[in-house]
Amino acid sequence: MTRLLLGVTLERICKAVLLLCLLHFVIIMILYFDVYAQHLDFFSRFNTRNTSRLHPFSNSSRPNSTAPSYGPAGAEPPSPSTKPNTNRSVTEKPLQPCQEVPSGLVGRLLIEFSSPMSMERVQRENPDVSLGGKYTPPDCLPRQKVAILIPFRHREHHLKYWLHYLHPILRRQKVAYGIYIINQYGEDTFNRAKLLNVGFLEALKDDEEYDCFIFSDVDLIPMDDRNLYRCYEQPRHFAVGMDKFGFRLPYAGYFGGVSGLSKSQFLKINGFPNEYWGWGGEDDDIFNRISLNGMKVSRPDIRIGRYRMIKHERDKHNEPNPQRFTKIQNTKMTMKRDGISSLQYRLVEVSRQPMYTNITVEIGRPPPRLVRG
Repeated sequence: MTRLLLGVTLERICKAVLLLCLLHFVIIMILYFDVYAQHLDFFSRFNTRNTSRLHPFSNSSRPNSTAPSYGPAGAEPPSPSTKPNTNRSVTEKPLQPCQEVPSGLVGRLLIEFSSPMSMERVQRENPDVSLGGKYTPPDCLPRQKVAILIPFRHREHHLKYWLHYLHPILRRQKVAYGIYIINQYGEDTFNRAKLLNVGFLEALKDDEEYDCFIFSDVDLIPMDDRNLYRCYEQPRHFAVGMDKFGFRLPYAGYFGGVSGLSKSQFLKINGFPNEYWGWGGEDDDIFNRISLNGMKVSRPDIRIGRYRMIKHERDKHNEPNPQRFTKIQNTKMTMKRDGISSLQYRLVEVSRQPMYTNITVEIGRPPPRLVRG
């Protein structure tokens, strides 16, 4: 009886071994055919690349390129090595306009400033950003060309975090953009609005196709990439809810932090005022200019327009402007003579960095105050 059971057990073990061998053989054959197929695909692509090298003017050799045109009759014909490939069977499809709401957005973001940040890391994380902090989506036609302007002085630490977060956000938003740091030369009283006027003109000198301008403080980071950095039918206020205000709009006419105007909207209000020296008041003046010119401020939903501010001490030579309340009341009288039309400055240096373009300017100093007595 024991021998019978032993024989049955051995028979079952042999069958199991045979089944395992068969399964192993099937798996080996599947892997073999898969590798063989990849091998064929590799040589197919290799041959295609070689063909494109033989025909450097074919559309398959460079995306979005156009075939060269030759001169009128009697001109020298192209040499055989540069003859276009007229037998090309595959034609590239033209790029389609980018989606109104790109599909790659992720929504709410985790923003923190405790991790160390370096410009080398920012550059390593954004290899497809061109010199000067410029980017164009490679897979669709952007609807606008956006210049992002940042008034700046002694904020290198904040700038690293801003670039670290904003470059990936803007790329996911399919924005064609350039980033410009408008650096105030010297140690005189800071003038945020005048620097932004300078940025507007200098960005257009760099690329006259800019039709949208985003004005952003360097210490404000959006917490949701659905807050689209583009221009709208009405001037746009992006920073609806900052953490320092409890993620609420401090008052109905608030237009500070991050805002956006199209080229035509900016020129309609004569740009920003030049005479707000020190902290405060210029954003309220801009809001008045928008209202006085028959426009309304648009904003994203409060749940999307949230921002985190990098904490810092009050900047030296950027103390609160004691004249701001008087100036705000006189916007109607001053906006036609004080703005982009009356801007004066001296360009010190333009430096194209890997992640941004630095524009250093001398904008003067505030006029002496009258002494009462």
